Amino acid sequence: MRIFGALLLAGLLANAAPATAAGDLVRLKSEAAQISIVRDDWGIAHVHGKTDAQAVFGMVYAQAEDDFNRVEANYITALGRTAEAEGEAAIWQDLRQKLFVDPVDLQAKYAASPAWLKALMDGWADGLNYYLATHPKVTPRVIKHFEPWMALSFTEGSIGGDIEKVSLPALEAFYGQRQTAALSDDEGLKFKEPAGSNGVAIAPSITRDGHALLLINPHTSFFFRSELQMTSDEGLNAYGAATWGQLFVYQGFNEHAGWMHTTSGADTVDEYAETIVHKDGKAFYRYGAEERPVTVSTIVVPYRTPRGMARQSFTVFRTHHGPIVRAAGGKWIAIALMNKPVEALKQSFGRTKALDYASFLKVAALAANSSNNTLFADSKGETALLLPQFMPRRDDRFDYTKPVDGSDPATDWKGLHTLAELPQVQTPANGWIYNSNDSPWSAAGPNSPKRGDYPRYMDQAGENPRTTHAVRVLSARKDFTLPTLIEAAYDPYMPAFARLIPTLVAAYDAAAADDPLKATLREPIEPLRAWDDRWSADSVPTSLAVFWGEALWAKVAPDAKAAGVSVYDYMANRATPAQRLEALAEASDRLTQDFGTWKTPWGQINRFQRVNDEIIQHFDDAGASIPVPFASAQWGSLASFGARRYPDTKRYYGSSGNSFVAVVEFGDKVHARAVTAGGESGDPASKHFDDQAQRYASGNLREVYFYPYQLIGHTERRYHPGE
Repeated sequence: MRIFGALLLAGLLANAAPATAAGDLVRLKSEAAQISIVRDDWGIAHVHGKTDAQAVFGMVYAQAEDDFNRVEANYITALGRTAEAEGEAAIWQDLRQKLFVDPVDLQAKYAASPAWLKALMDGWADGLNYYLATHPKVTPRVIKHFEPWMALSFTEGSIGGDIEKVSLPALEAFYGQRQTAALSDDEGLKFKEPAGSNGVAIAPSITRDGHALLLINPHTSFFFRSELQMTSDEGLNAYGAATWGQLFVYQGFNEHAGWMHTTSGADTVDEYAETIVHKDGKAFYRYGAEERPVTVSTIVVPYRTPRGMARQSFTVFRTHHGPIVRAAGGKWIAIALMNKPVEALKQSFGRTKALDYASFLKVAALAANSSNNTLFADSKGETALLLPQFMPRRDDRFDYTKPVDGSDPATDWKGLHTLAELPQVQTPANGWIYNSNDSPWSAAGPNSPKRGDYPRYMDQAGENPRTTHAVRVLSARKDFTLPTLIEAAYDPYMPAFARLIPTLVAAYDAAAADDPLKATLREPIEPLRAWDDRWSADSVPTSLAVFWGEALWAKVAPDAKAAGVSVYDYMANRATPAQRLEALAEASDRLTQDFGTWKTPWGQINRFQRVNDEIIQHFDDAGASIPVPFASAQWGSLASFGARRYPDTKRYYGSSGNSFVAVVEFGDKVHARAVTAGGESGDPASKHFDDQAQRYASGNLREVYFYPYQLIGHTERRYHPGE
């Protein structure tokens, strides 16, 4: 073994990336020897280190083994370096990122961080660099050596960060000083899958066995997170989904507590319309009675060209509200958003070690979560819903959904709300709490927070069709178990169609006998008339309803926007009978055109396919695929499958929605079941590339091996990083 180790090390030294010095590699090998990785029979990594930092080393090394491309891609994006890989088209994306992420600033924040946090970041960088050193055939696109401070560039884990609220076309129009193809009104009205998630916390009072339960059901783009477990001798034991490359479990549980994040409808990002005055070639902005100088700086964006690397420099502007990101109505628009990377990383890691609600709240008091509602449950039977803890205090007279007057000091943020001032729910009498990216006002039935008690900016989402569905299934029983919670999570009812289909049937029945559509639709209307509003793979009405809903949406969305009402409400209450019938004719024709008959079962249309390791998936009707019975969250399906046809396909292929799904029971021991879209590995040659696909499509969650004894008979490999 010693001879083999010496030969291995010699080989590594000969082939290591230039950025990893020989002495450093010896240190990394010594550190790796103290870290163990167990791969279970689903390829999921169970990582152990003596220290938390060693656990981080091992878990990020394991992530790199599974899909280094996605790990690097996340940090290329976070650091504003996408154009270095993809060329000139990504310059504006990088400029947007660099307005908020400055390596010099992050390096200073790293240096000033507490020792325990620096150790985690050091372990993170060591794990990724050791992976590159031990895998010389892996060629990074941009980042050939990871520095510890880089971990501060991506600290929260959501699928869409606050920065993405800055419009790239508008940013280009301002700093590029030219007209761009901005998002048109029509583009913004297109039918698209809702982003977000479902979370449910069940109190012991309405469970069969007297244990709290938690549903973890993020709706993200597929393959967005890695499933793993990380443990240490310092009390860390977290299992769940880690966004590729991050050093913490983002949505998951430990032996005593679990947490599930859903995208919040709270307003925590605001725009300020600045009145600019130019004097002697310099820009000033009005603020009260003052004229303050606009801060001016230079940002350089490198980008790849066929001839090598090039650079583009931008002169950028800021006020005390934030960077200028666009112009509108003769004003410069500044954006204000959370920028607390150290606190965010502390909170993201710290919550994984919380053992009850009190310790979870202590971590939440860091107030560095700006975009997520959080569902919580623990072994004491406590359940809770928290809104984003980064909640700026504002004057509620102003409408912060639009740019507010930056020259009026009254529009400024006035610090942050305390946790006690936020809408939240704790172990309500009804026994259940949920959130589906909707408002908190229905989160616990009659025990929900009251809308009138809080400022308008604490919710901008309102309700969606999943709201109705969640209340329906959670109110239906008082004896929840893990299996029945899974049943609730995959309940096939679609409340949007339960509301909409009767209006279609009524329009058909009221149509004149000589209306040409009366004869045309005589056959397809009947299965919809008899339908129970539930999806299934063999359901023809599901196919008709989805195609009809999308066609009607396209017809009425512009009118709904003009009327200032939701598209759902417009479809239900204002669409004309002719629009309803014409949309069904279009749906029937499209089904016949694409599949030979309108009597095509939903499972023949709605498919899961994973054919390569590309981040942006390619789909092919000629390739193998799996039928998926559940449908879009747009229609109120709790199990979400965001699918559509592509330019070269007739079938619908999913690329978002249910991704990692888990149910957890907090008894004397934690018990959990889970499934990951496709599989754990990003390597098409691995059996774990798609070994969970059929389970995913059928909602057949597998047992989670949380304790070492559960891995007996379910272990594929034990090793140290580098072996």
